Amino acid sequence: MSEARSLPALIRATAAEQAEALARGEVSSRELTGAHLERISAVDGAVGAFLDVDADKALADADAADAARAAGRAGEPPHELTGVPVAVKDLFATRGQVTTAASRILQGWVPPYDATAVTALREAHLPILGKTNLDEFAMGGSTEHSAFKRTANPWDLGRIPGGSSGGSAAAVGAYEAPLALGTDTGGSIRQPAAVTGTVGVKPTYGTVSRFGVIAMASSLDTPGPMARTVLDTALLHDVIGAHDPLDSTSLADAPRGMAAIVRAARAGRDLTGLRVGVISELDGGEGYDPGVLDSFHAALALLEAAGASVETVGLPHLEYALDAYYLIMPAEASSNLARYDGMRYGLRVEPANGPVTAETVMAATRGAGFGDEAKRRIILGTHVLSAGYYDAYYGSAQKVRTLVQRDFAAAWERADVLVSPTTPVTAYRFGEKDDPLAMYKLDVTTIPANLAGIPGMSLPSGLSGGLPVGFQILAPQRADDRLYRVGGVLEAALEETWGGHLLARAPELEEEQR
Repeated sequence: MSEARSLPALIRATAAEQAEALARGEVSSRELTGAHLERISAVDGAVGAFLDVDADKALADADAADAARAAGRAGEPPHELTGVPVAVKDLFATRGQVTTAASRILQGWVPPYDATAVTALREAHLPILGKTNLDEFAMGGSTEHSAFKRTANPWDLGRIPGGSSGGSAAAVGAYEAPLALGTDTGGSIRQPAAVTGTVGVKPTYGTVSRFGVIAMASSLDTPGPMARTVLDTALLHDVIGAHDPLDSTSLADAPRGMAAIVRAARAGRDLTGLRVGVISELDGGEGYDPGVLDSFHAALALLEAAGASVETVGLPHLEYALDAYYLIMPAEASSNLARYDGMRYGLRVEPANGPVTAETVMAATRGAGFGDEAKRRIILGTHVLSAGYYDAYYGSAQKVRTLVQRDFAAAWERADVLVSPTTPVTAYRFGEKDDPLAMYKLDVTTIPANLAGIPGMSLPSGLSGGLPVGFQILAPQRADDRLYRVGGVLEAALEETWGGHLLARAPELEEEQR
């Protein structure tokens, strides 16, 4: 390895910079992956980002990446990220490695196959460091609802890292991994990215395969990339984006790879002619921290300085989006989680007393295997889908979803992208939101994108009270490249203002915190 940059310094570099070091031969993937494994060993006892780390498998992946780069120099070019390690949310099936969805009902389950997104990582030779923590079955917004541990925010170990992809966000923010996979059902990539000072993208629904991703709400779940910069996120998005015949919801015309988004992330600093719409219903109101709004409006000024025009755009049915989501999501979750019955795979618990029948085994297994939040959503979803209530609740919620989609369609006539704060507040302390309804309300800014199936990005826009604030960008379906164009320009302007990346201002995690 070259002495130009030490390994401890290199793991704090961007994924693109790490890839450049690999391409120049300054470092091997084995060395780079080993350095990240050492970082995990040093700080993850405090952060708790990972549920499972397989160092031997990760180093074997790294050796394969080094071989792929060597072959590339002989005429077969590898992917730009080949050799750069990645963390994977424990909702993605990984062949030969435990996959639990952070639930006791799947404790110890080792899939015989890979999720399609994981297959893409392997084909591009990105070493997989391990599986990251989440709210059980992605049900939650704080990563406090994991069956195994809670994950802390690297900015303040007494605060939540967001959720459900909190483990992935914390791993990236704590420099344990330069890249990570997450999933976004109602904001579960964007919200943790916002509160950890990282970048997260929910792609257009159907452009990244859901095959092998343990389902919560099938019409809403969207796998996506997480990283520390807009370009790094685009590069990972390029790896995982493609049509997949194994996924019935995959768009048939989804391109193989996303080269357009990588070009957009590198497009420069000029937004002349771009129309930015500020969503009036999400620009303040009850429950918003003043510092969050100050950061948002300061970022808007930077977009205007880059040449964009900014106007307010209304989405009149957005006030009903939260209610609609919390009927549709639990209904689909209840249906999807019915497969965990103690009969086929995963946990099996037999009743302590009474006969052992399919009904009693199922009741005992589900009672012991699911946590409180999962049970809450299963019960609500079952009620919503029950006879006599289906049309009144689930059917009406789907009608509201259509109205929200029409609002977005009308908004695209006036704006090329829509923007808002990613979350109304910064990271709160563990246990502070003990009322489930209070936690659900924090999803008000992110849920609309999932109902509409449109892409969204969160990138850091500053600090409020010493904690990160996220700026959300939304674009029409299949126009993911607009997120990266706008995000790349805003990121560059912000970093010029700050004199570097926001994460450089985060408190250092010391090894003795183990």
